[in-house]
Amino acid sequence: MQAAIAFPDISSDIFSVDLFGMTFALRWYALAYIAGLLFGWWIVRRAVTTPRLWSAAPPATPEQVERLLTWIIVGVILGGRLGYVLFYDLPTYLANPLQIFQVWNGGMSFHGGFAGVVVAGIWFSRREKIPMLSMGDLLALAAPMGLMLGRIANFINAELWGRETDLPWGVAFPGAGQTCEGLVGICARHPSQLYEAALEGLLLLVLLTTLAFRRGWLKRPGAIMGVFLIGYGFARFLVEFVRQPDIQFQGEGNPLGLALHVGGYGLTMGQILTLPMLAAGLWFTFRARKA
Repeated sequence: MQAAIAFPDISSDIFSVDLFGMTFALRWYALAYIAGLLFGWWIVRRAVTTPRLWSAAPPATPEQVERLLTWIIVGVILGGRLGYVLFYDLPTYLANPLQIFQVWNGGMSFHGGFAGVVVAGIWFSRREKIPMLSMGDLLALAAPMGLMLGRIANFINAELWGRETDLPWGVAFPGAGQTCEGLVGICARHPSQLYEAALEGLLLLVLLTTLAFRRGWLKRPGAIMGVFLIGYGFARFLVEFVRQPDIQFQGEGNPLGLALHVGGYGLTMGQILTLPMLAAGLWFTFRARKA
């Protein structure tokens, strides 16, 4: 019998209220977005109101940071949804285009949300005349908390679980199947959401805040952004090896759900989308060190 940790009895809703024949609920995933965005606003505001962190004047004012928050929210939601539609399940949404707008049914892509934030940041920088590399550093500084909270919410929702494992911390997620191929008993899976919360969230948060507030890296535009891209890219690439692939990529002859494969080797969609981030991170970090 395979050992497995029972999934905790946690509802995906924090609370729900019935009003006028309709049910309104606050979900952990929504709270993660809200808390992550508010933390991002707070830490960016703190950075731009601490003159010693910059080689010259801070690149933005607190009022600009407040205006930026609105556009980042738009970028995260639109980019995250469109990224999922385009990269992960385009045929389904082409057949049912109205489902594209049904974000309450799930389906958000980090890489898409990242692209949406990049577009919003570039547009806002040009409009407000803020140096783009410094804007990138500020956004990178704000991102890890949102990533950590989002992955914890994924765990609470019992979604995006990992592959089968016989390790002692394997979790029996509801809806993930009661048996694993080649194994007898309850199916234990990697809690890959928590791996990502620790690596992409907590570890990067500690690293980037230390570099920004104690090591003076904000004085080298692009350095914090480069470290974030490398750190996230490396962490996501590793976790993909134990993360259950999206069902649309699985099929006969492709049990690992590889989006690009030759023979028994290949890459998942998450790994493919991460490679440009790694390359960009290395370039920005090298550029900042040379400046």
